[in-house]
Amino acid sequence: MADDGIAFDGDALATGPLGGAETAFISLAEALAARGHNVTVHNLCSAPMDRNGVSWEPLIGGLPDTADMYIANRGDQLLPLVRRAKTRVFWIHNPAGYLKKWRYVSKLWRTRPMVVFSSNFHAGSFPGWVPSGGGITIPYGISQPFHAVDPPAAPPAPRAVFTSSPMRSLDWLLNLWVAEIQPRVTGAELHVFSSPKTYGEHGDARASVMSAVLDRAVALADKGVVLRNPLPKRDLAAELATFRALLYRGDPGETYCLSVGEAQASGVPSIVQDIGCVAERVVDGVTGSVATDDRDFAEKACRLLTDDALWHDQHRASLERQRSWRWDDAAAAFEKLMAP
Repeated sequence: MADDGIAFDGDALATGPLGGAETAFISLAEALAARGHNVTVHNLCSAPMDRNGVSWEPLIGGLPDTADMYIANRGDQLLPLVRRAKTRVFWIHNPAGYLKKWRYVSKLWRTRPMVVFSSNFHAGSFPGWVPSGGGITIPYGISQPFHAVDPPAAPPAPRAVFTSSPMRSLDWLLNLWVAEIQPRVTGAELHVFSSPKTYGEHGDARASVMSAVLDRAVALADKGVVLRNPLPKRDLAAELATFRALLYRGDPGETYCLSVGEAQASGVPSIVQDIGCVAERVVDGVTGSVATDDRDFAEKACRLLTDDALWHDQHRASLERQRSWRWDDAAAAFEKLMAP
């Protein structure tokens, strides 16, 4: 497995907040190792290490010439490496329109990898004429801490949560919260777990833009908005279970949305709109709601924050329906791609 995005290593998932693509990469590596495979990761880690059955090696040291399966994660420069891999996989995490660029087309034409998508929306973004060895949708798994969290014994207070990038419509949500939700729900709070630090070098490059949105969240403390530091997954799972609802509009650049998936597995009903992939994470009217517009979003959020019977039904349905696909299941699906 290889990645050339941002710097992270085998400790990153346990010690700090991490973006969705990096979380997925580590989780799949560990799940494949747990299934008995010899897994080596080559990426921008600073030093070799062994963690949870996975060997981590700095990318600068080079890659082997052969492997039973080679997973190139998102970077086109990685595609031609491991020349004699029996199975070559290109795992992408953004809408696939960018693959029309010549630097991708030329390498895809030469290497013909199996392209792995994470949702139906994601697969639908793939340009049909772009060369490849085929395509398959394998959803992200949900990490064990979110499956193991104990649900609350009673309906939580009217506290909503947001756990994504501040650039993914947080400004929009703050506007809607102040105008349409908080004034109608006594004691309502919106907790925002978000920071540029989650996104490594990419977050550093956009820190000023992100911080402007987060500063606005801080300024709305009198409206029940609480800015929180992002948390490692185990700590986030325990926190999520204390919230009544996750509020997230969705983003056209998102292809799975771990934020919604993790919330649902923790028993937190989610209110979204049909933007990007997020409607695939929610069973409309059962584990939350897919709102038709901004007014409908606010109406459904207010009802979920105040109606105990509705919360109980959707909370229970989230636990029952959204804990069925784990990283072991995703790893098993990747296994099936291996050449016999």
